[in-house]
Amino acid sequence: MPHSAKGNDPQMSSQAFLVTGGAGFMGINLIRYLLARGHHVRSYDIADFSYPEAGQIDVLQGDIRDKGLHDQAFDGIDVVVHCAAALPLSDTAEIHSTNVEGTRLLLETAQAKGIPRFIHISTTAVYGVPDHHPLTEDDPMIGVGPYGASKVQAEEVCEGFRATGMCLPILRPKSFVGPERLGAFELLYDFALDGHGFPVLGAGNNRYQLLDVEDLNAAVYICATEDSNAVNDTFNVGAAEFGSLRESFQAVLDRAGHGKRVIGLPMAPAIWTLRALEALGLSPLYKWIYETAGKDSFVSTDKITTRLGWQPKHSNEDALVRNYDWYVANRSQISTTAGITHRVPWKRGALRLLRLVI
Repeated sequence: MPHSAKGNDPQMSSQAFLVTGGAGFMGINLIRYLLARGHHVRSYDIADFSYPEAGQIDVLQGDIRDKGLHDQAFDGIDVVVHCAAALPLSDTAEIHSTNVEGTRLLLETAQAKGIPRFIHISTTAVYGVPDHHPLTEDDPMIGVGPYGASKVQAEEVCEGFRATGMCLPILRPKSFVGPERLGAFELLYDFALDGHGFPVLGAGNNRYQLLDVEDLNAAVYICATEDSNAVNDTFNVGAAEFGSLRESFQAVLDRAGHGKRVIGLPMAPAIWTLRALEALGLSPLYKWIYETAGKDSFVSTDKITTRLGWQPKHSNEDALVRNYDWYVANRSQISTTAGITHRVPWKRGALRLLRLVI
């Protein structure tokens, strides 16, 4: 990969980006965003990079924990965007090893090689199940479950390296959607397309913030190109326009055109049922999803908007409908094999029975 021309204004020159998790949902969307702006990109992912863009980038397939690959991964790189992570449905040991130790290993190499910037993609799951809103970056981090705990620990690792002088922005995005996104959202899109209603916990009137992946990419780009002193901090990222969960999901059902409605389920019985199904391995929904789905869930984005000038383009409804349209256009090519990444449907387990009654 060619070295980029470095200068005081990184926006005026092409930079070389290393995107860990480049074959994943966020990774491929970020890679497309960077290519459109004339940058060199290397993907570093354990998964195969099976996209048309493979010929336009440098593809390194391998485990981020394999330090034997780090010289090749970091060669000529100006900015690392660390998107790779083991997701909540993975094995507990794998979650910790990838999310915490994998992050530590990457940071050790980045520091040793003098990489100018390392952007860590975290999550608002670090706030756990909060008792107030909006959440700010100064609120306590209380990870729920192995995944939430691992993301808290990964941030602590990052903060340790930042304290040594690294420029290390941390982004905490809300759940983000857009082209290529499936995972738990595939349930909503599949039900809508086939003419079913969709359930929510309780009345669904709780305010619930999402994020379009394009807006997340814009936040990453600001952190990669703006003044290092300004971006060297931790920032929440979420939609500016959002309403209730019922309104957001209803927008998808309306787009499908079958006249179906969002259906509220009694909160307490539904949560107890989901807890039992999760314990039995019969549900794709993990604790942080179902414990927050019936409650308000939104963060303050004042810090990133006032300090860095970030302005999201998409509302909750825009983001979901845009993702639904992609799903409809690509449904015939989507793998029917369930998995644990955001780019494939998650195993529905007992939740597939809902199609029989709604």
